[in-house]
Amino acid sequence: MKDDTRTISSWRTPALVIGFGSLIALIAFGPRSTLGFFLTPLSSANHWGRDVFAFALALQNLLWGVGQPLGGIIADRFGSVRVLCGGALLYALGLALMAHATSAPVLNLSAGVLIGFGLAGCSFPVVLAAFGKIVPLQHRSIAFGFGTAAGSFGQFLYSPIAVTIFAVSMLAVLPLSIALATPPSEAPHTGRSQSLRQALGEAFAHRSYVLLVLGFFTCGFQLQFITVHMPAYLVDRGLSAQVGGWTIATIGLFNIIGSVAAGWLGDRMPKRYLLSTIYFLRAAAILAFISFPVTPFTCIVFGAIMGLMWLSTVPPTNGIIALMFGTRWLATLAGFAFFSHQVGGFLGVWLGGLVFDRTGSYNMVWWLAILFGVLSALLNMPIVEKPVARLAVAPA
Repeated sequence: MKDDTRTISSWRTPALVIGFGSLIALIAFGPRSTLGFFLTPLSSANHWGRDVFAFALALQNLLWGVGQPLGGIIADRFGSVRVLCGGALLYALGLALMAHATSAPVLNLSAGVLIGFGLAGCSFPVVLAAFGKIVPLQHRSIAFGFGTAAGSFGQFLYSPIAVTIFAVSMLAVLPLSIALATPPSEAPHTGRSQSLRQALGEAFAHRSYVLLVLGFFTCGFQLQFITVHMPAYLVDRGLSAQVGGWTIATIGLFNIIGSVAAGWLGDRMPKRYLLSTIYFLRAAAILAFISFPVTPFTCIVFGAIMGLMWLSTVPPTNGIIALMFGTRWLATLAGFAFFSHQVGGFLGVWLGGLVFDRTGSYNMVWWLAILFGVLSALLNMPIVEKPVARLAVAPA
């Protein structure tokens, strides 16, 4: 049988869909990935401990995770445009309010609640799910890679830009989202409708999906801890804030290569092995980084190595979900996997601030990041990459 994709209208070629979706991912992920630069200045200006700013961004990660399955359900049932536009408006409002936050409650509302739910509507999980529905099967894996890489380029591009400009740039998502319009309540190609409840029951009873979701926790823990706390960590070690900026920018730049490569490799090798390798190499890179003296050179090298693996887990993760369950509820099931990612992100950011305020060091969290990396490498190994019985006659 044919893959479950709809005919793309004449102006919405695969290249244009991927291009517009990648621009949305760039615009949405760029500001979020650079908020760690504001930890030290905002904390100093408002006489906060690091735990105040860390909690706001931890709350953001948690609510992004909570909101992602909800955004996925709406996108799967009613199409992606309204989710992307609604998320962009919430995100822009949150950024604008954050720029003027002078108290912890306002920071929690803006950087935590509004940006968290905004990201759930307009960041790359929704974009990649739209790719899965619109882009033909033969281009799907590389499309996932380009969409993820664009978010990383946003991390590189947005590093030196101010928060207010971030807010204005989010409005560009609204017109771009038209290219990613997906049909509402798309029926699966088996000819038998599957409800949301049935889809969730099938997924969470599937051992490989559960392992994939559990492994994705580590990705969030490592990434969000480094994104938020790396600039402050380097300042504590006697380096300038500029080195932290270049390190985060280097991660974003090299992840363009890593994400596209992961999308390309996902068509040429078992995705579970690709994921296990990424998690193990991340753990090894972190171990090497904290074992040697921290210098500008080692920071840039660490940024380059981590960048190659930064968001490269996303294309194979989405690819495995689409392969196992099809694209009917792809945004929803990818959203629940992303919830696990964001629970990890919440703990990484929050524990970073809490542990530092209690011990004056980030060492405990670095070692947790290493441990979780090894565990996730092991969790992904037994994943079975094949369609569920319902789709066995027509793989997604």
